Amino acid sequence: MLSDVAVVVAAPVPAFELGIVSEIFGLRRLDRTLPSYRYAVCAERIAPLPSSTGFTVAPTHDLRRLASADLIVVTGAAPPIPAPTPALIAALRRAAARGATVAAVCTGAFVLAEAGLLDGRRATTHWGYADRLARQHPAVTVEPDRIYVVDGPVATSAGASAAIDLCLHLIRQAHGAAVANRVARELVVPAHRSGGQSQFTPLPVGEERRAGSDGFGALLDWAAAHLDDDLSVEALAQRAAMSPRTFARRFAEATGSTPAAWVRDQRLRRAEEMLEGGGATVSAVARRCGLGSADTLRRHLQRARGVTPEQYRTAFAGP
Repeated sequence: MLSDVAVVVAAPVPAFELGIVSEIFGLRRLDRTLPSYRYAVCAERIAPLPSSTGFTVAPTHDLRRLASADLIVVTGAAPPIPAPTPALIAALRRAAARGATVAAVCTGAFVLAEAGLLDGRRATTHWGYADRLARQHPAVTVEPDRIYVVDGPVATSAGASAAIDLCLHLIRQAHGAAVANRVARELVVPAHRSGGQSQFTPLPVGEERRAGSDGFGALLDWAAAHLDDDLSVEALAQRAAMSPRTFARRFAEATGSTPAAWVRDQRLRRAEEMLEGGGATVSAVARRCGLGSADTLRRHLQRARGVTPEQYRTAFAGP
């Protein structure tokens, strides 16, 4: 159960990363049916701390607050960051020992590594510091191209914006894909980004850009409701009364995605929701989502999530 979240900060506080975690876990959603959390910003002492961008941050609690949190998120400044204090190391180790999830955003991975929580585990951090993490902590298997890595109760994310991906994954893990997708929609971000840190994404916002004057809203709504139809570029272009070439160009301008990538992601999201709901066979889920066969669904899910449909269902299906 995820209901209590604490983020740990130290000077200089990384403003963007703290903002991401606070936005996702510290604010009530517009949709009041979505989960809300007890949330605290914690530090060694309750005193103003300088941030990375000049303003000060006032922690609300000291490290004793970590004793009750289900999820503890650790931030970190640009290396070389100060070594975590013995008090913080002890608090993190106690939290992990009692079963809390301990996560690090960006260079917070160095703090977890210093605490020994990454020994024998896989982890990631910002690509610019991955080699340093591997050199300083040879007991850690560093995966520099991953956006985030979850290894048991310990999680790490890559560069700053990857904190969004990790937080949404933790929500997905706790509450299911449908809830995570709704939270992502409120945040106006993709519910999941495929690929690793080496990818180049010119526009990080996908389907959520569709509202406005781009003229694709109705088409995207129709496509999302007919995922088992022919949704090729040619078929969608005909429905939009455009040539395939013009349609593909305007679609990318409006959504930040190619038509094929958008359709694939929608089908995968629907497949996840159906797998969570149980009942239907993997083959039936693949057909109803327009992915054709169980093998195709397995390939896409392995690439996006690193698990098979069967494993996903075991992990996320409700009772």
